[in-house]
Amino acid sequence: MRTTPGDSCVFVIFGGTGDLMRKKLLPSLFRMEQSGALSKDCTILGVARDRTLTDAQYRDWANKALGEVGLSPSDPDWCGKCVHYQPVDTSSEEDFRALAARIEALEGKNAGGNRILYLALPPQAFEGTIEALGKAGLNKSKGWTRLVVEKPFGRDLESAQKLNALVHTYFDESQVYRIDHYLGKETVQNLLAFRFGNALFESAWNRDHVKSVQISVAEQTSIGSRAGYYENTGALRDMVQNHLTQLLTLTAMEVPAAFAADSIRFEKVKVLRSVAPIGKDAVVFGQYSPGRVDRKKLPGYLDEPNVAKGSRTETFVAMRLEIQNWRWQGVPFYLRTGKSMPRRSTRIVIDFRKPPVALFRDLGRGPHRNILAINLQPDQGFDLSFEVKSPGDRFSLRTERMQFRYPEESDSGWDGYETLLLEILRGDQTLFVHADETEASWRLYAPLLRRRSAPYLYPAGSWGPEAANKLMEGTGGDWTT
Repeated sequence: MRTTPGDSCVFVIFGGTGDLMRKKLLPSLFRMEQSGALSKDCTILGVARDRTLTDAQYRDWANKALGEVGLSPSDPDWCGKCVHYQPVDTSSEEDFRALAARIEALEGKNAGGNRILYLALPPQAFEGTIEALGKAGLNKSKGWTRLVVEKPFGRDLESAQKLNALVHTYFDESQVYRIDHYLGKETVQNLLAFRFGNALFESAWNRDHVKSVQISVAEQTSIGSRAGYYENTGALRDMVQNHLTQLLTLTAMEVPAAFAADSIRFEKVKVLRSVAPIGKDAVVFGQYSPGRVDRKKLPGYLDEPNVAKGSRTETFVAMRLEIQNWRWQGVPFYLRTGKSMPRRSTRIVIDFRKPPVALFRDLGRGPHRNILAINLQPDQGFDLSFEVKSPGDRFSLRTERMQFRYPEESDSGWDGYETLLLEILRGDQTLFVHADETEASWRLYAPLLRRRSAPYLYPAGSWGPEAANKLMEGTGGDWTT
């Protein structure tokens, strides 16, 4: 897939030797260059604390990183031409002055004065780095300057507000790109096209026709060696506050005035402000315990390396939300996420109401509800179930399914990061999270953070604790798996 390239710039990545750079950012930038989406004048500058690395050694590291994910430059000197390295201690003003001089030198060659400052750093390093960038004057340039911040943006409402205030001290909101890689997925973006480009579905996208909505993000992996991060985060902060909430707002939002960043963000914030306070009985926290799948033993959370003895950190959250507006009054929204589950799956399920008449009551099987499943991973696409007459003389019903799969239509190999990086280069903030969204989201979940109860245990390799099923009681439905 080839596309119009974004503007040329110096792409400065803090955390230039970290996992995110090695596994995602560098491969994504390389694939963009190969497809023509990255300007030939773009320069990549990795920034990290290691003072022993030279440019040549860093390029060797970059070539090895590309090889680890099966990528090989058609130009053997690709890294030599565009990849550079700069050591920086984020507590050193002198290092940031040296960084500013290095960026200006690279801009002077070919980049036109544009720069992207990407914070691929642990959250605790955000504040010091942002302040140092501002004091060094790196928030401005001859062209444009854009700041990219990875999730999580804050760990509660107070810290998110404090971080937003610091960002806005040095950067205008139009310069800030809070990144959530879920928003770069083709299916997430196509949700807008599917809803608002098809009158058939948009006219039925409301309380009159929809019985319930489920949004699930199931992860097959456990926390592994990430206890240092996860013990201080948990599933509510790690997944619900950002990924699932973004999917919720895109599913439930009203028709925006225009397909533009400000219009879409305005409607997303309206959804968050319309969610009723979440009751204690509407949330279930869980933690995986030892389990077994296909004779293979799976460890429990408390058995993972560096997890505190008796930890109450949740690895599973399920909740029921109510959106109190004209479109969704009375329609339950169910959110669920968990680690160490049977398989990896991210999907939005729209469960439509049954026909309001008993026309087929004498057939032994009435019509099932129509269900629209929007699959985000691993098989991106759409499934729609509908009722038809079974072939044969006897009149009876059966459920059929129509489906669409993105991998069958495109072999681009792109994931969410390529899409989002290109949008940053183009200056389009539609797929990024606004300051108001982060604070509205934290405000919604703040009471849950304060009153988290001891998690229910569920065997690793299962779909979560039995208590989560009780959230569905009285609805006539079940969690879709």
